[in-house]
Formats: sequence, structure tokens, C-alpha cells
Amino acid sequence: MRLTTKGRFAVAAMLDMAENASDRPINLSILSQRQNVSLSYLEALFARLRRHELVASTRGPGGGYALARDASKITVADILFAVDGPVPPAQDTERRAAPSPDRVTTLELWASLGRQVVDYLDSVTLQSLVRPEAAQRSSMREMVAVSLPANRQRAKPRMLQGPNSVFALGQLATRS
Repeated sequence: MRLTTKGRFAVAAMLDMAENASDRPINLSILSQRQNVSLSYLEALFARLRRHELVASTRGPGGGYALARDASKITVADILFAVDGPVPPAQDTERRAAPSPDRVTTLELWASLGRQVVDYLDSVTLQSLVRPEAAQRSSMREMVAVSLPANRQRAKPRMLQGPNSVFALGQLATRS
């Protein structure tokens, strides 16, 4: 598995989405500003994430991207595979160049290490990376949305009988 800058930015953007989850999709321009990454770079990353069904897109005004699955179901390995592609096959050019047992042993060592890294990243979910205070903010938003009734009537503004501008106030003062 390759650990690239592209993968690092993709994980950071997905984590930002998980921490700031709401009922509305997140616009990439907002994400671009928060992550300090160019919009075109994020668009390319999110096209790959969408193809791998890690994010869902919504078109039109108020559109953007949202996590396609729950954050507890998306692993860091899923994100890295989506943006960096599949793991390249083990290169056996060393085996052909030098058939010594030491070279074969080192190839096996690196292949084993690669499998361990993939296994570890496959065990780390976005939900496990979300900071506790971010999770609290998200749950507070949900509580506020649930506690306010949807059909609540708005209070009517009160009409004051006094002057409505500084000029009207001045004219009232000169008359008295």
C-alpha cells in the first residue's frame, strides 16, 4: 500500500465531513477553505471517492457531498484504496535479478509489513478518528433539530408608533 499526499488529503477531507456531519451536504468550496486545499484538487479526489461509493453527491443549489455510509462503516483503508488505486503486486524483479535466499527473505518481510499496514488501516474507522468535541457538536445539532417543532409559528413583529429614522426623530424634536 502506498501512503501518498493524495491519500492524506482524502482522509483529512473525509474526517472533516464526519466531524461536521449535518443533514445537508457540504459544499466542496467550504471544505477547500477549511482544509486549505485547492478546489480542483478536492474535486478530483471526490470524483474517485464517489466512484467507490464513499461519498454521495447532490446537485443544484444547496448541493455538495455527504458521506454515503455511516462513519463507523468507512475505514481509512477504504479511502486510501479509492484515491490511490489498488495495491501494486509484489515486484519480483529482485528475485529475477538475484536469486539469493537473502533477497527472497527481504521481499517476504516487506510484503508481510505491507499486509500488516493494510490490516491496521482496515481496522481504523472514520468514527474512531472523530474528536469527542466534534461528536458532541454534531449530537447537539441533532438535539436542537429534534427539540424544535417543525410547524412552529413565527412571532409577528411589533409595529412601533414612534419615528422610524433619525431624520423623523429630528423632525419630531424640532416640532416640540
